[in-house]
Amino acid sequence: MELTELQRQIMRFYHHNPFVEYLHMQVEPLADGGVQLVLPIDEMHTNLYGIAHGGVLMTMADTAMGAACLACNKKVVTLSLTTDFMHAVPLTEKVIAHARVLHDGRHTMTCECELQNKEGKVFAKGHANFYVLGKFVE
Repeated sequence: MELTELQRQIMRFYHHNPFVEYLHMQVEPLADGGVQLVLPIDEMHTNLYGIAHGGVLMTMADTAMGAACLACNKKVVTLSLTTDFMHAVPLTEKVIAHARVLHDGRHTMTCECELQNKEGKVFAKGHANFYVLGKFVE
């Protein structure tokens, strides 16, 4: 699959994001021109119960939804974020974040995100509103 220029820019953008790099999230291109995030759950991502920490999953959802906004060529910051947790994510599970834009306005954007495994089991769903700072790529 050949990457679009926007996909290359998004991948470069997140490769230089210290927190994304710290958590070891991987940004993968999708055929539709967007990206998905993938995170194999390691010990550093878990809480005292040995499952993925909710904050890690919220960060992943927030980042994936931000990437969906970038795919619309808009640079954003988060205004609000909610996450519904449905299933615990065990150590070594690979979590895949798929986000989509629900509202693409001039000043705000709204997105939703599913965090699931490769079999489609949904661990959590996120919903967020973003403030548009400007174009991502001029």
